[in-house]
Amino acid sequence: MVICLPEGLPAAALTNHHLATHFGVTGTLTALFWAAPRLRLWQHHLMIGLGKGRPSPCAGGPVRLLDLAGMRQAAAVGAGIRHQVWQQVVHGTRAAIPWPTFETRHLTDPDRYPLESAVADFHAQPRVQAMRLHAATHGPGQPSVGELEMYQAGEVAYQHYRAASAVAGDAMLTADGRKLAPASDALAHRITYLEQALAHLDSLGPDQRLLAVAL
Repeated sequence: MVICLPEGLPAAALTNHHLATHFGVTGTLTALFWAAPRLRLWQHHLMIGLGKGRPSPCAGGPVRLLDLAGMRQAAAVGAGIRHQVWQQVVHGTRAAIPWPTFETRHLTDPDRYPLESAVADFHAQPRVQAMRLHAATHGPGQPSVGELEMYQAGEVAYQHYRAASAVAGDAMLTADGRKLAPASDALAHRITYLEQALAHLDSLGPDQRLLAVAL
């Protein structure tokens, strides 16, 4: 979750211990963001959870000191590479029905369509089987069946999706207390969330602080 911090919130409140008190969330600070590449030494105290390296990871800070553009560009490049790998992995298979469709059917009538049946039907699809086999033999970091719907939208669409997600996370808490989040895991709902989150980020001033939390 990306939290847009209220003005005047003291730095002492930006700890794992105080997240529930100030924001009503239980989680830990996570290094989602990159600090600006030319961060001055005297600006380090403005950052939250600043780490070492290039780019320098951090849990947050003022918008003007975060490299949001660099994060989106890097995510898009990486997504393009993964999509090319995915195309090779699923070559020759038909488009698959994404998991949210099976999940919705299960939730609508769990007695007639139990979760085990939904999982089995989803995994029985040749495209899903191809992706699972590839992930099993090549290890972590491979195209995930959890993003099947995003991959099937096309390479450019997938790049846009990953670039937007890089800075918006999975949910957002605005400075005035509104929570933005997808209504479900379906791509259409995720896109709606990303549209809302990016619009909110674009409306923020340069001194507005952002904080990333893993729930």
